[in-house]
Amino acid sequence: MPAKADRVKVPKFGTESEEAKWWDDHKDMVEENLIQAMRDGTVQRGTAARLVREARLTRNVTIRMAEADLDLARKQAEAKGLPYQTYIKSVLHEALVKQQRRKTV
Repeated sequence: MPAKADRVKVPKFGTESEEAKWWDDHKDMVEENLIQAMRDGTVQRGTAARLVREARLTRNVTIRMAEADLDLARKQAEAKGLPYQTYIKSVLHEALVKQQRRKTV
């Protein structure tokens, strides 16, 4: 693992599309760091395995939405550089978590 002073600093991003572009522009560096961490034995488990596990626990659903809501979701998703279905899923998740927090307070 590179010394702290040698590590690339990930900037703060204004939008998700800026972040996606930065990671895409630096994918070779990320790959090299991962390979080096695997060689050093410093790679940590969790994130990739968790994402795969969670992906397997998802289900396809069909819902009816007002066209105006769907249009708005598409516009907002485009502004964030995301597919609209991914964006709708994240907005729904955030709302559900927020509602759950309200119930526990």
